[in-house]
Amino acid sequence: MKPDYPMKEIAYQAGVSLATVDRVLHGRGGVRASTVDRVRAAIGELQRQTETALQSGRRFTIDVVMEAPQRFSGSVQKAFEAEMPAMRPATFRCRFHLAETMEESEICAILAKIRKRGSHGVVLKAPNSAEITASVGRLTRKGIPVVTLVTDIPDSGRLAYVGLDNREAGRTAAYFILGFLKGGAGPVLVSLSSTSFFGEKEREQGFREVLAQSANPIDTVSISEGFGKDRTTGAQVAGLIKRYPDICAIYSIGGGNRAIANAFKAAGKGYSVFVGHDLDRDNIDLLRQNRLSLVIHHDLRQDARSACQLILRHQRLLPASFDVAPSTIGIATPFNLPVAV
Repeated sequence: MKPDYPMKEIAYQAGVSLATVDRVLHGRGGVRASTVDRVRAAIGELQRQTETALQSGRRFTIDVVMEAPQRFSGSVQKAFEAEMPAMRPATFRCRFHLAETMEESEICAILAKIRKRGSHGVVLKAPNSAEITASVGRLTRKGIPVVTLVTDIPDSGRLAYVGLDNREAGRTAAYFILGFLKGGAGPVLVSLSSTSFFGEKEREQGFREVLAQSANPIDTVSISEGFGKDRTTGAQVAGLIKRYPDICAIYSIGGGNRAIANAFKAAGKGYSVFVGHDLDRDNIDLLRQNRLSLVIHHDLRQDARSACQLILRHQRLLPASFDVAPSTIGIATPFNLPVAV
């Protein structure tokens, strides 16, 4: 054991003599096990205090780049702004680059500008494409860590992914829909904002896996490339209802849920169950109106906190062993809604 601290400091921290510390460090024996544990604990305490001291006064600027409907990106922005003060003694400042839709070239241009200007880290929600993967790789080679949020870009060299286990979220949705339908029924509408988002495809895969294992298989019909926007998503759903008037359930992976519910109402059609994602204002209103059955959600503040912590780890201000777990899946119904969002 070769700690980075003088024996005098270790002895003071542990409340033992210099001779005892010397015996423990050199494995000479003659020391009670409890005393050995105390010395080792003291070294760990000194390490943590050193890391805190290193963080003190350090300022970090990170860039949050998101292609997402405003109702979701706004919630993410609020989450980061709420968590940044809690990251003390380090100080974080965020630069937000948010848009409902962006061409891949636009996202890559933003990432190139960040690479040129410099950043302590990038939090990214973007499609999983070759062009964006290459842009992320250029950032990481420049020493700028990238944390993917909600949807992953797995082959890009990104530092880590934070958010739900999307496959498990899709399986959870299938479990509830099968429970509501209880056997024979018409097809289930599966709505994605875009197939280019890796996380949405994972949710769809998990959903279909559980449906395929059911004793009473249920057909599905799908839409995508509405990008979660009300106008495009609503028009897609209206057209699908004409072709499949017996749709009995909805799994909305990509948003636009108000438009989906309105399209069914305009067609004079009902549904047995409607499962969506994320506790944004639209979804809370739809739950209160009993137009959504339940919402699968997670704590965006946990995501923001995890992203900042991973960037601190990259900066060597948290232990190399530090890691984060996938966000916990939450279920919201009309009976357990938050007071406000």
